[in-house]
Amino acid sequence: MTTSKSEDRLVFVPLGGSGEIGMNLNLYGYGPPGREKWIIVDLGVTFGNADTPGVEVIMPDPSFIVERARDLLGIVLTHAHEDHMGALAALWPQLPVPVYATPFTAYLVRDRLTEAGLLKRVELHEVPLNGNIKLGPFDMELVTLTHSIPEPNGLLIRTPAGVVLHTGDWKIDPEPLIGAPTDAATLTKAGEDGILAMVCDSTNVLTEGEAGSEAGVRDELIKLVGEQNGRVAVAAFASNVARLQTAVEAAEANGRSVCLVGRSMHRMMGAARHVGLFADAMPFVGEEEAAALPKKKVLYLCTGSQGEPRAALSRIASGEHRNVKLSTGDSVLFSSRVIPGNERSIFALQNALASLGVTVIGEKDRHIHVSGHPCRDELRQMYAWARPHIAIPVHGERRHLIEHAKLARQLQVPHGFAPRNGDMIMLSQSGAELVDEVPAGRLHRDGDILTPADGGALRERKKLAFGGVISMALAVDGSGQLRSGPEANLYGLAEPKEGFDAAIESLCEAADEAIGRMPKRARGDERAIEDLVERAVRRVAPKIWGKRPHVEIIVLPL
Repeated sequence: MTTSKSEDRLVFVPLGGSGEIGMNLNLYGYGPPGREKWIIVDLGVTFGNADTPGVEVIMPDPSFIVERARDLLGIVLTHAHEDHMGALAALWPQLPVPVYATPFTAYLVRDRLTEAGLLKRVELHEVPLNGNIKLGPFDMELVTLTHSIPEPNGLLIRTPAGVVLHTGDWKIDPEPLIGAPTDAATLTKAGEDGILAMVCDSTNVLTEGEAGSEAGVRDELIKLVGEQNGRVAVAAFASNVARLQTAVEAAEANGRSVCLVGRSMHRMMGAARHVGLFADAMPFVGEEEAAALPKKKVLYLCTGSQGEPRAALSRIASGEHRNVKLSTGDSVLFSSRVIPGNERSIFALQNALASLGVTVIGEKDRHIHVSGHPCRDELRQMYAWARPHIAIPVHGERRHLIEHAKLARQLQVPHGFAPRNGDMIMLSQSGAELVDEVPAGRLHRDGDILTPADGGALRERKKLAFGGVISMALAVDGSGQLRSGPEANLYGLAEPKEGFDAAIESLCEAADEAIGRMPKRARGDERAIEDLVERAVRRVAPKIWGKRPHVEIIVLPL
């Protein structure tokens, strides 16, 4: 039986990035219900924190689209930030389709794919700026926007059901320093022709005004670096290439040589030079050469602005960096924002620097940072250009999405929908309709293993971290007679008043007594012994520590 064209529909499904800032994974589907053809726009990560011990990287669970991989046409990346492309190498083997990116992003994608041993397997298409991508019913045009990284692109996604403007990350910067300004002409023309829906960045919707121009940061940073008499280190996101350009100009304006510190800095600079940036910059110096220069003649560009323990700046602050040392009279300029959740690590880093006699200067002290995301005036301007029929806010926490939808209504957008990850939203002239809810979980990269966030490993790890561990081993013979032990070991538990030896003795006595009370006919059952001893130890432990440690009993048969 053939399907009539009238049954075809256009749906949008975020699997990550809606209800959170980061970890973006967006799906667009077109066709009859259940038989749609799909594209992925962006495939990013977020990062672990104190709530995810041992987990540094988190990514969206792509199970829904993996099950439909034969109908997946391609992956399109809007730009090279980790929260938009960082999961590609890890998840591509489950989604083996062509990948599309502009030159700067493609350079970094190749780097990641090489590390993962996938470069020869992935069909990577390098798309020119303002280029086009045609995948089945999706005819896409890249639109130049401005952001904090080279080559940020919006997508005009043309389908038989209408046009969607997917903004990706953006701001309006009339003087972006790198790249062209926002392509207002293309956006205006698309708005005049008719945009069905705009799927739009919501990060700064709660902030009035404009994010500000990188040109203003450049002027202030040049002035600030000129005021310093010692070594200067600028801490910034390596991916904020506009800020790297600003720092380089500030160094050169003040007669300082630039030294890159941190692997990410070198990687990002390689990508920038690949697309022709920094061609006129003075040659950078290596770490050993920089160490030999007079203090007033060097500027370090460092990773680690968020207090990451293994990043360059943390190693400098702890005195563990092999070549870079800072001391009294030197300065560190934090040319970045504090990402919520990182306050503790950043303040610890800044305190460690202060203990060395280093002057710490941040965005609240001087105008040395601007956001890469649109504030309310910029959002108003984008809606004036695009004039969408439907507003779909993404890239924000729940409060951001709700406020963005409210702003869109105030701007006379007829329809809107603030999605949650997993919502399947049909887009049509009738508006935005929730037609299904699909699985949308998280995957943790635990070492080299991808594991579901709701798996038992993290729950157990949190429990162990909170309560500590009592491990007890004992050996029994075939008749259930105790032949060795019990022997107890304690992990992560504070020393009680009576001392560890007395605590261990109390635990072992409880185990002995429990075994002694067992009927002889039950002593041959190792599992029964384990359960009985575990219950006995669990009863005694809270009396010693005032909390319930994790208890592990090992019964060895002889």
